[in-house]
Amino acid sequence: VGIAGCGWVSTQYVPAFEKNPYTKVVALMSPRIASCENLARECGLKDVKFYTDYSKLVDDPNVNIIAICSPQHLHVEQAVMAAEAKKHMVVEKPIAISLEQLKMLRDSVRKSRVKTVVGFVLRWNPLFETIKSLLVEGALGDVYYVETGYNSHIAEWWTGWHWAKTKEYGVSSFLVAGVHALDAARWLSCKAADKANNITEVFAYSGGHRYGKDIEYYGLEVLLAKFENGALGKINSNFDCASPYYFPVTIFGDKGTIVNNRIWAPGKFPGQTDWVTVPTILPDTADVRHHPFEHEVNHFVDCILKDKESHCNVEDAVNTHEAALAAIISYNENRPVKLPLIK
Repeated sequence: VGIAGCGWVSTQYVPAFEKNPYTKVVALMSPRIASCENLARECGLKDVKFYTDYSKLVDDPNVNIIAICSPQHLHVEQAVMAAEAKKHMVVEKPIAISLEQLKMLRDSVRKSRVKTVVGFVLRWNPLFETIKSLLVEGALGDVYYVETGYNSHIAEWWTGWHWAKTKEYGVSSFLVAGVHALDAARWLSCKAADKANNITEVFAYSGGHRYGKDIEYYGLEVLLAKFENGALGKINSNFDCASPYYFPVTIFGDKGTIVNNRIWAPGKFPGQTDWVTVPTILPDTADVRHHPFEHEVNHFVDCILKDKESHCNVEDAVNTHEAALAAIISYNENRPVKLPLIK
């Protein structure tokens, strides 16, 4: 495994790949050798190569998998190079920051037929796994409405903020981080075990109070969605909140309801007179140390070994990113936007 980018999220991918019995991290890449050295020291890596040139990482014959953990404006260029070199890859979100980039990456992966997984790590969060299992067994019936939200006062505490706050490289609140909420709405409104619900239409508003001061784009985006199964959704990305990180999840089905870790499902719990609270790990922190990267990596490696596609691959993630980009079109032009946007 080769790691491209030695920042915050790479500190979780390295141990995840090291713990998997079928993988070993053999190379780190960063424009600064010191960053490679620091990551290797922090993760206890021995006998690992350091690269400052991404093309040399891609050309390394001992690298079969590349984890792309670099700043988001570099993701597409690096991912396309990896695909052309027939390297399987983890691509951190967002996988692209424009429709042109999104199509380029999707087409490149289709052509190369490499295995991919996108860093929507919350699909393996214990609460999400609990909700998905209840959906699959029919405890909630058919989902007709879903609400999710990414609420985090992202600022200088994050080392990537200097580029993420810019319109050129960050682009939007949804693309920098709120895509997690979009993906959650897609994943948790679908009853199929290994499938997400595609968004077919978007209408969005923008707002907040930091635009033009701390951020070059609107810190708040609120998106109304129509899904392919007829469900509706409201998803927000909010960088302007005066509160700790908060990721609420509400699922309404015709046989039951879930509000975070509270469940109302009489078919599942006959005779219940109050909400059933599930003691589990909620998606209630932005700290990557609390996210289930090991489960994501194990799933990805299993897909490679068994030659199967991930439910969280680049092809699936196109819809999430189209919705994020459609939101910008919608609030700039004050109109609904139908998906798909790329052919």
